[in-house]
Amino acid sequence: MSAVSPVLSTDEDSLELHMVRLELEDVEKQIRGLLDKQAQLLERQTALETSCASAHISKVSTQRGISTPSPSTPCVSLCRDRAPRTFPAVVSVTPAPTHLGPWVNQRRKARAGPSPPPVFEIPTRNRFAPLRQTRPNTVIVGDSIVRNVRVASSKGKVRTHCFSGACVLDVAAQVSGILKKDERIGAVVLHAGTNDTRLRQTEVLKRDFSSLIETVRGRSPTVKIIVSGPLPTYRRGAEKLFRPDGLHPSSLGAELLSDNISKALHSK
Repeated sequence: MSAVSPVLSTDEDSLELHMVRLELEDVEKQIRGLLDKQAQLLERQTALETSCASAHISKVSTQRGISTPSPSTPCVSLCRDRAPRTFPAVVSVTPAPTHLGPWVNQRRKARAGPSPPPVFEIPTRNRFAPLRQTRPNTVIVGDSIVRNVRVASSKGKVRTHCFSGACVLDVAAQVSGILKKDERIGAVVLHAGTNDTRLRQTEVLKRDFSSLIETVRGRSPTVKIIVSGPLPTYRRGAEKLFRPDGLHPSSLGAELLSDNISKALHSK
């Protein structure tokens, strides 16, 4: 039995192989038939498209030939054999009026409307203007020491002009641009000289301060001038009133300087 089994399996494989080959041949025949059928259909399609295009061109040409008459085509006259009777026309002319004077434009009469209401004059004078005029402004001019100075005045506005690194003469050069002629200024506070003390020229510093005061006086002759001299140095004053650089005042020092200037402004 063991010798017969391999022989039977081999015969079955051979038979199945033969059947597969036959089936493949049938499939190939079907494919060839389909390809032939496709080629025939494509050829027929091309022929039909060519025929349709030719028929369309022929139809268009025929329509054009009908719509456009040829030179040899006789024209049919639609005129009647006998023309209608005509009568002589009578022309009626109306003479234009002659111009007897200059042209005058006609104006439409305006309808009489209601009279406008009476106009009453309302006074617009500001009653607070005299109070404003009696409150002169205050100007503070100086070097970087007055940068954080805040002074409140009940008499008017306070403007502070700070020029960092400026000497006394530098501040004097800025006075003409700061003090306006049309502005009513009650007092000018001058704080300078911090950048001049390092030169150790006392007489020169006095002369420069005199020049600064004369410049302010020449700009505003009636103004009140308050001179705030240079602050003490770091070693000669309280440490808490100065910044770490030992030159500029701290927030507490700026507040103290502002209070001193306010007291000087309110004093008579």
